[in-house]
Amino acid sequence: MAAKLPDLTHLAHPGREIATRVTPKASRDRIAEGEDGTLRVHVTAVPEDGKANEAVRKILAKSLGLAKTRLVLIRGQTSREKVFRIDD
Repeated sequence: MAAKLPDLTHLAHPGREIATRVTPKASRDRIAEGEDGTLRVHVTAVPEDGKANEAVRKILAKSLGLAKTRLVLIRGQTSREKVFRIDD
């Protein structure tokens, strides 16, 4: 896991949808904010059997200050473009 992740707690509101662009098999886990408002999430996990999706959920939850069970993948199960929703 990355040593220093950005503080994204300002985005942690129930019902909010968070658009991400995922890069699997990266050299290290990290999150960068894009110009268009999406989050670029780089994870070391491979994109097979949901491993990369789970890694993204874990790193995103840590940056948001939430339990990973509160993040639900609503779009992009097999795509690099994913949308997560924060549940209550």
